[in-house]
Amino acid sequence: MARKKRIWMPNAFYHVVCRGNRREPLFIDAGDYKTFLYLLRKVHEKTPFELASYCLMTNHFHLQLRSKEQPISKVMSLINKRYADYYNTKYKFTGHVFEKRYFDEIIEPGTGMIKVSRYIHLNPVKAEMVERPEQYPWSSYRYYLHTLGNGMLVMDEVLAYFTGDEVGKRMRYKEFMETKEEESGFQNV
Repeated sequence: MARKKRIWMPNAFYHVVCRGNRREPLFIDAGDYKTFLYLLRKVHEKTPFELASYCLMTNHFHLQLRSKEQPISKVMSLINKRYADYYNTKYKFTGHVFEKRYFDEIIEPGTGMIKVSRYIHLNPVKAEMVERPEQYPWSSYRYYLHTLGNGMLVMDEVLAYFTGDEVGKRMRYKEFMETKEEESGFQNV
């Protein structure tokens, strides 16, 4: 049976999730997380894409991304292939590293961007790995709090939904992250 063809909309952001085979860990030590981020940057250099947020969990990862030049499937193929080669070599494994094809969903324009960003950044909190999202070292959240640069991140796509100058927008994003979802009041964002 043929696989369902992926839809690629060059101007749309996607929420992409990829899980380890049999839900086993994708990242065993800090070196694995660092290598994944390094490989993400290398793929970004060769096949440009825009990354609004990310979070690397133990057995899966989330990316909020858009690719205007290449289909998302091409970008994900490069990322997953390179990481699988690294992982299998390092741990002397063979076979599949990822459970199946990645999950992707087109993010609705408007508040969909901040909803997905919030979901991604709160993942380690919901998994009870940390109490606050800024404590988790393997997500893009800390870049939203500070003016640290990260060549891959396009935070303007999320911060655009908040008012004020750059510092003000970052403060409002932090406030948004700290409110309960039902209290967030998107109309005041």
